[in-house]
Amino acid sequence: MSDEEETVSQLTDKQKIEIAKWFLLNSPAGEIQYVARDIRAVLKNERVYRAAVAEAFPLYNKAHMICLEFPDRSGEVIVSSFSEIDKNEYLDPRTAQVARVDHVKQELNRLLISMVRMIENNFKVCFSLFSTLLGIAEALSSLLERGEATRKEGTSACPLFFRLSNNVVLKVCEDARPANDEELSSSYIEEYRCALDAEIIKYVSEAYPKGVCSVYCANGKDVEEPGSDFELVVVISAARHSPQNFCNGSWRSIWHMEFKDELQIVEVRGKLEVGAHYFEEGNVQLDAKHECKDSTIFQSPDDCAVSLTTIIRHHETEYLNSLQVSYSNLPDTTFKDLRRKLPVTRTLFPWHNTLQFSLTRDIQKNLGLESSK
Repeated sequence: MSDEEETVSQLTDKQKIEIAKWFLLNSPAGEIQYVARDIRAVLKNERVYRAAVAEAFPLYNKAHMICLEFPDRSGEVIVSSFSEIDKNEYLDPRTAQVARVDHVKQELNRLLISMVRMIENNFKVCFSLFSTLLGIAEALSSLLERGEATRKEGTSACPLFFRLSNNVVLKVCEDARPANDEELSSSYIEEYRCALDAEIIKYVSEAYPKGVCSVYCANGKDVEEPGSDFELVVVISAARHSPQNFCNGSWRSIWHMEFKDELQIVEVRGKLEVGAHYFEEGNVQLDAKHECKDSTIFQSPDDCAVSLTTIIRHHETEYLNSLQVSYSNLPDTTFKDLRRKLPVTRTLFPWHNTLQFSLTRDIQKNLGLESSK
């Protein structure tokens, strides 16, 4: 038994779970399923593995604000602490539905989906490999017949994979139900929430091609008329996962908006997070965070929505520009400082030919190594 195996065997199950959780929670965006697969192989203990993923996956999914589709494709729900109603239940205020999520199964499906999409990018792969990968031979046989007919018509077989991958996506969200009145905001709050949601949707569609967003009422959802304070939260999440190109990235921003009726002001607090991972022949990660504050006048729902969206657009654009400037200058600043400096002589030391220096001869003489003349 090696030293590493002996150390692992000395750990208690609780310690193994905590270590596994740490690795899972610190996985780069979109890569927790790969980390989980490796942890499972290392642990070689299904009970410990299941305990670790059961605790880590919900925390990871909420922190990364993943987006899931409803089974009937009526909308999407963002998994976050603001949408969480109960354990494994998340509200989508836009469609007034509550999604039930199996976090562990969802991530396993994401692993399957990513493998399917890798095949989509190279759809010439043989169908036997496709069958083995998905493990659904019965369903595949009928699809292959349709795919064969499609190819006879001269059409690429790629749409076949696309349809099947979409079917896999639909299994991500376990179930959905209509939200009850206690889970939704009052009509007065909904006026502000819906107006802001409409403006944020337009902004996100322009700024983030694959971004999703939602607006929640964090406080005061039962307020029925003017005169009381309430708080809305805007959540924006965008991700680009391209493991075949050895890179993944995510953008997450959370905007708290406190509507203060007495002061007739709306205070805005934003928290922005950017993560990126590039792992071709190396391992480079970016984890950048930024916080900002602003305010605007408490106005009508439509006017508030426009002014608040303008604030978000301004701060996010400014932060993105600052990131681009700082990292474009990185090779000339930080990376340059990491390089070994030349000595004051501005010449490299000739390690391959040290005999030319008198110091070497002096050392040899003192050690009695110099050959007698």
